[in-house]
Amino acid sequence: MSSYQITPKPLQIAAAVIGNALEWYDFIVFGFFTVIIARLFFPSDSQYASLLLTTATFGVGFFMRPVGGILLGIYADRRGRKAALLMVIALMTVAIAMIAFAPTYAAIGVAAPLIVVVARLLQGFSAGGEFASATAFLTESAPAQRRGFYGSWQMVGQGLAVLIGAILGTVLSRSLTPEALDGWGWRIPFLFGLIIGPLGLYIRRSLDETSAFLKSSRSPAARQGSGRVLASHVKEMLACLGMVVSGTISFYVILIYIPTFARTQLHLPLDQAFFAQSIGLACEVVLIPIFGVLSDFVGRKPIMIAALLLDLVVTYPLFSWVSASPSFGALLTMQIILCSLFGVFNGPVSTALAEQFPTHVRSTALAISYNIAVMLFGGFAQFFVTWLIQATGTPIAPAYYLMFGAAVGLLAALFLREHAGDAQRSVADVVEPTTA
Repeated sequence: MSSYQITPKPLQIAAAVIGNALEWYDFIVFGFFTVIIARLFFPSDSQYASLLLTTATFGVGFFMRPVGGILLGIYADRRGRKAALLMVIALMTVAIAMIAFAPTYAAIGVAAPLIVVVARLLQGFSAGGEFASATAFLTESAPAQRRGFYGSWQMVGQGLAVLIGAILGTVLSRSLTPEALDGWGWRIPFLFGLIIGPLGLYIRRSLDETSAFLKSSRSPAARQGSGRVLASHVKEMLACLGMVVSGTISFYVILIYIPTFARTQLHLPLDQAFFAQSIGLACEVVLIPIFGVLSDFVGRKPIMIAALLLDLVVTYPLFSWVSASPSFGALLTMQIILCSLFGVFNGPVSTALAEQFPTHVRSTALAISYNIAVMLFGGFAQFFVTWLIQATGTPIAPAYYLMFGAAVGLLAALFLREHAGDAQRSVADVVEPTTA
């Protein structure tokens, strides 16, 4: 362990983190301000119907994720990681601007929700290519024995995006009146996101292509048909899909839905929900790189399996306790525990998924597995949970969805191939022999 030195390449990590944070930031603040957006863009006589329309719109963008993931994944595998990363961040910046400046239903009628839907579709397309391209870029830029650490920064970007959104939500909900928040305050987080776009474009334009991609593009394997190579990795793609199902359910319930849950089911002030979210997210962001480093020594699978088992054990008791005695302290405790376990899981997961595939199809394979799972189980998570609460009559219905996700992840983890021990081999070489 004494020979393990963390000497990151700041530009590579910054490029992946800032772009990934932007990709998720707009999705996240839309989820945080679901209640307000429902009133402004999807007015209805029924609060429940209005909320369902808004959460459905949140999910509509995810229909485009597999399309964007496949097309941008193929683009990344053929033209390079840098080219794909630049295209992705440019598309997302345009989508953020559309929502930030969209007139409300009261101003232009039915055209208002249509603008929001188009923006969500564009966001879905661009976000579909971000995870695969950024993950491939990070793991291919890493020294052989530090892939877990480098890959963990992919999830740090997601955590930072949620944390910034939660902090802005806390500040705005505490400093503005409800009228001001409805009138113009909700636009501030989206306008803030527009600052990140040009900065991300500038940083990504300064990057060099990864040596793993350059080496792979000149190899005979790169001239094989992508479909043939992907067909030989169906088991790995299914295992990755299962892991992403678990992670994406946790992401959209624990990190996105909880503020809505706290407001509508626990009847706690929105600022308290955001504050508890911020503290829990800070714990997650700190733990992700720590367990990314640890995975380079003990392996990816043991860490992920331990986190999923603990999730399965503690989720129902936590939701039952918070629902029976709703308070800021109870919500904070639940968020710290759930976010911390999610941080442990996220430490090695990106690297573990990237290590399943050869370089010349890595982005495409990751994009397919990742985006199908996110579309089916993440994009409509808020919709499903809202419906479950209404159908079952119990506010702890989100616990059932989280436990289902943990069980799927545990099953999928059994079929992942462990590559943490291949410390002397670069990610370009780890899986290549399996395609021979």
